[in-house]
Amino acid sequence: MNRHATPEPAEIRHVAIIMDGNGRWAERRGLPRLKGHQAGVERVRQIVEACPGLGVRTLTLYAFSTENWRRSAEEVGGLMALFRRYIRSEAARLREEGVRLRFIGDRGRLDPRLRQLMGWIEEETASGTVLDLVVALSYGGRDEIVRAARRMAEAVAAGRLDTEQIDAALLADMLDTAPLPDPDLVIRTSGECRLSNFLLWQAAYAELAFTDTLWPDFTVAEFADILAEVRGRERRFGRVPARLARG
Repeated sequence: MNRHATPEPAEIRHVAIIMDGNGRWAERRGLPRLKGHQAGVERVRQIVEACPGLGVRTLTLYAFSTENWRRSAEEVGGLMALFRRYIRSEAARLREEGVRLRFIGDRGRLDPRLRQLMGWIEEETASGTVLDLVVALSYGGRDEIVRAARRMAEAVAAGRLDTEQIDAALLADMLDTAPLPDPDLVIRTSGECRLSNFLLWQAAYAELAFTDTLWPDFTVAEFADILAEVRGRERRFGRVPARLARG
């Protein structure tokens, strides 16, 4: 056998993105931070439209974390209004393009009007088969795992679940992202190199890519370049490298 054979390209069908840098983008231009978030929405549109042609079938976007509630009331209120406008303005486009929109996170803290719109657009786009678009809103990875553990504990207490049945697969089924596949790639923009409480369970074997580009400046071309680079990596999932296995 050829021990120097090139490994098969990594399959990247689910991409998760930490859309970081909106505020800094605005501040560098002397604009209010909310203007950066508005610019970021336009970037979301472009990346979503590009995904099917780039072989991406699931796109998960980190829009608002559980920690973001600590921001100023003005910024939080502006973001919530922006989310409501996005849902209203994008519903028809998402339906036409075959995009199914889902939300993950703790909806309990969200404004009732926003929760209603979220449920409405999830129903409106439920038949989409071209792309699963997942928006993490009021989401935190630790919070998600705690909520899943709480549901399992309640099921045990009610006699619906035996502790011996609890395993990794069951916990995964309890997470907000079920039944979607785990991400193959997590991208973070703006130069920060950490996950910041995003998909902590699901990203256990994901490839990671970091770019200094601020989210509103993140182009489809750069997205495609990152996908091409990552598809050239060998994903081993704990196995030995293919070149050694063949030896």
